[in-house]
Amino acid sequence: MRARIYQPARTAMSSGTAKTHLWVLEFASTQAREVDPLMGWTSSADTQTQVKLQFASKEEALAYASEHGIEAQVQEPNRRKPNIRPGGYGENFATARRGVWTH
Repeated sequence: MRARIYQPARTAMSSGTAKTHLWVLEFASTQAREVDPLMGWTSSADTQTQVKLQFASKEEALAYASEHGIEAQVQEPNRRKPNIRPGGYGENFATARRGVWTH
């Protein structure tokens, strides 16, 4: 069995960091997906792809994988640079602004 260990990225719909601190062990698919001829849905007989295990740290996920004989590949997260300028969008509407705000 092969698996991937990764830390999920934040959703594209928000700037929050909820659910991004856990590490996930996700099994790789061993069979190709098939298209159902009647409905057109894709399906697979491999139920392991539905399993996602969550761990508090990368070391816990690796320990679980080695304990159960799972070949795991770790994918390190890409960190975002902290380049947020002070003030930001709210600075445009500040009452103490010196200059005139125009488009």
